[in-house]
Amino acid sequence: MTTPFPFVSGATLTAQQLNDIQNLPISDKTTSYVLTVDDAYKRTIMNSASATTITVNNSIFTVGDVIQIANKGAGTCTITAGAGVTVNTSGSLALAQHGGGYLLCLSASTFTFFSLGGIGYGTATGGSSSSITVGGINYTLLTFTSDTNLVVTKTGLFDIYLVGGGGGGGTSGDGNSYAGGGAGQIVQLTEYLTAATYAVDIGAAGAGGANGLRTSIGTTISAAGGGRGGAYLSQDGRGQNGGSGGGSTQGGTGGLAMALGGNNGGNGSGNSGSGGGGGAGGVGGNGSGTTGGAAGNGVDVSTFIGGSTVWVAAGGGGGGTVTGGAAGSAGGVAGKTTSPGNNATTNGSGGGGATNGTGGTGGNGIIYVRFRI
Repeated sequence: MTTPFPFVSGATLTAQQLNDIQNLPISDKTTSYVLTVDDAYKRTIMNSASATTITVNNSIFTVGDVIQIANKGAGTCTITAGAGVTVNTSGSLALAQHGGGYLLCLSASTFTFFSLGGIGYGTATGGSSSSITVGGINYTLLTFTSDTNLVVTKTGLFDIYLVGGGGGGGTSGDGNSYAGGGAGQIVQLTEYLTAATYAVDIGAAGAGGANGLRTSIGTTISAAGGGRGGAYLSQDGRGQNGGSGGGSTQGGTGGLAMALGGNNGGNGSGNSGSGGGGGAGGVGGNGSGTTGGAAGNGVDVSTFIGGSTVWVAAGGGGGGTVTGGAAGSAGGVAGKTTSPGNNATTNGSGGGGATNGTGGTGGNGIIYVRFRI
């Protein structure tokens, strides 16, 4: 096993020399590098503003050798297995700035990389870009309101907030009340994305009598659309299932939330008071007599994007033959006693119910992507 320490047989070591055994030599690199046997028990540190690699080749190290690797440059440094080599890890081999860990040699061709953190944020472009501060941390925020691309220019972590399209209020033409639409699903996560172009699909709102559509990034990150509100003759009177369920009429049960974080729509009271659509922040209210159910609450996204209150994903109020369901104070719209129903005014929210006509249109979905700067 190679050691960097210049021990000489018969030499007397001072206390300082013994203490220095704990201070491994640093080997600075500024371009892509292939490890050599001399790197065992050294700290190999990459310092480059561009993307680089550190390659581990076969039959260079012996069992038990440890190679410390860190990245202090702005460019991502990726630990790369050479021909015939396997490098296993439970973390990532792509080291963001200030990331690092150590390689442990298990055989001439097998290594385990133990990440010591530092999987940092990446960078990306797309949508509308702005600078925000949340909890004292500075971010770049990308806001997507139409179909386009998210272009990741630097591999790393991204905080992502998706809202599906809101469902429309119920629609018919028989003199009865129709229910409020359900909200689109909210999905919030931190995702590790490699440098690539990802298709962005903003879920369209459901028009009166239609479900909201799914919002997605690429093929694996998505939020479901909201369910439409129920009507009387031209549609099934029960609200449709969705991210949050649409309200019901005909005394039926509100639509179910079929996605994590959604809420059910409200029940109808006969044909005169329809249920409110479920929102991401609460269930839709039940109809009562000739009064529609209240809209399910939305969610304030300002905890993610900073600034003042911004509501998303509320339900729509249910229609009533005498009194429409209340909008509440969390981003929803009220139900009505006449047609057409109120259109949603916040992203991912359900359209309002009405009486004897067309329900309101839901709100289109939206995507927020942020990364630290």
